[in-house]
Amino acid sequence: MAQHRIALTEPLPAELAGELAQRIYFLSESIVDFTLPGGDGELTEVVLRTDGPGSPGDAADLAAKVNRMADEEVRPQRAGPPKIVWTSPHSGEVHDVAGELLGSGELVHMGPGQFALGPAVTALMEYFDRRLTGMVAAEFGARQYRYPTLIATETMRRCGYFSSFPHFLMLVTRLHADADNYRGFLADVEASDGGLPGLLDYCGDTSHCLPPTMCYHTYRHLQDQPLPSPGLVITARGKSFRHESRYWRSLERLWDFTIREIVFLGGREEVLDQRRRMLELTTAFAAELGLGGHCEVGNDPFFGSVESPQRAWSQRLLELKYELRLPIGPEKTLAAASFNFHDDFFGRSFGIRPHDGGPGPVITGCAGIGLERFTYAFLCRHGADPAGWPQDVRIETDPRARLG
Repeated sequence: MAQHRIALTEPLPAELAGELAQRIYFLSESIVDFTLPGGDGELTEVVLRTDGPGSPGDAADLAAKVNRMADEEVRPQRAGPPKIVWTSPHSGEVHDVAGELLGSGELVHMGPGQFALGPAVTALMEYFDRRLTGMVAAEFGARQYRYPTLIATETMRRCGYFSSFPHFLMLVTRLHADADNYRGFLADVEASDGGLPGLLDYCGDTSHCLPPTMCYHTYRHLQDQPLPSPGLVITARGKSFRHESRYWRSLERLWDFTIREIVFLGGREEVLDQRRRMLELTTAFAAELGLGGHCEVGNDPFFGSVESPQRAWSQRLLELKYELRLPIGPEKTLAAASFNFHDDFFGRSFGIRPHDGGPGPVITGCAGIGLERFTYAFLCRHGADPAGWPQDVRIETDPRARLG
């Protein structure tokens, strides 16, 4: 392992340390760890640790990548505290329970960014989803759909995902359909004693991806047609996938996770009001569960473009995104839900038209609740032992509690 001390071309304000930190691992597969030494309110260098012995050429390449990213994507960011739109009335001791969950078998590490959930955690997550689904059915008359896991690459392109979040993209491929290709593949597998060397040499299809969120399926579902009613609310639950590189950690940041999504389609004021109401319902539910935290104006983690800082600033300025942040430890929160307004972007991109045949695309918004994250925040507040959970939650998640 090699260590590289990389001087920044110009100091960065300490307030931008988080923006820098969330991009480091995406600069090179060789980076295995990093620190951001700071002092006097600013950052002047980045310390990277990489696989292998390292070389002057490696150091120069890494320095160029770090400084280009810092100069183009981080330095132009406008630092400052986020606007808070809701604060929980609750506070209390919160501690990270990942170790306890792993020790009890309620959390099983299956690979980078992948965990299996045990019976108690699964029951808890299912309870939260039932409550959320009931809310959106009662409040909005939401229609519930179950979408495929795979999503077309063309759909992702129309959503603008490639130009916004290339670092999260997870493609699906398959062996090219050709008899000679299959024979060559089988011969290589046999020769390598069951290994998979050069696997991608036999693959040639990238027509599908793993979905990074559920709402993209809804836009594809409704593309090139008018809405079936003046306004429409659709909800879906499904597995979502984002390549979080080395940032994965327990249930707070996964490569493979579950989202309960609610999509609002219709007129501008209607969609904005529905987004506001969904935020109110979700924060009230968090407060009912005794969770601390707050809801703040946020932005998406745009990456890889000189336009990223301006796009992030526009989101915050126009309050296009709110994030519900729940505590999982002292001075540490995670975004467990987001509430988004897209204006006419997806309506235009997918040709979704008003019900009455009027001109112009429909307006859309959505809310997404990360079920593993929401569940994890609850466990960090109330503990890994169901005996410490609120009684109504225990009754709904443990059949034995109903008999007690």
